[in-house]
Amino acid sequence: MPKLSPAQAPEVKLDSAAAVVEVSLTRDQRRGLFEKPGTTVVAIVELTSKSYTGHAEGEEKEPQVKVRVTGCEVARTDAEAATLLEAKRAMWRARRMDGTLDEVGPGPRDPEQVIAAAFDAYPTEDEYQAHQRAQEQRRRDEYVR
Repeated sequence: MPKLSPAQAPEVKLDSAAAVVEVSLTRDQRRGLFEKPGTTVVAIVELTSKSYTGHAEGEEKEPQVKVRVTGCEVARTDAEAATLLEAKRAMWRARRMDGTLDEVGPGPRDPEQVIAAAFDAYPTEDEYQAHQRAQEQRRRDEYVR
């Protein structure tokens, strides 16, 4: 793995694979983005580093890392968007207060606590898996009839 000096902050480039974002958008959101320039959607996005350059000793290239969106969920309601925006503001405030606004690192601790209460009514992973199993069982039962 490349090692950077504490003074180096690599440039981050987003690669062109954006299919994960596209499939997260509803039809209405896609149309809104197209028909009304300036439209904003709010999303939770996972970024994964895919390649890096400028890491060899003596190399004159500035360090650069290319990231890909590997997970994305877009807010579907105004309430979801407002909650995500408030989480973003809370995380920004925490970074500002910690003095880490410009630091490279993992970011604030436990950001999920910021939005846990707002998404309390949403299904857990276990509930989702049970729903998927029940749906598959209903599909099999229909097929057997």
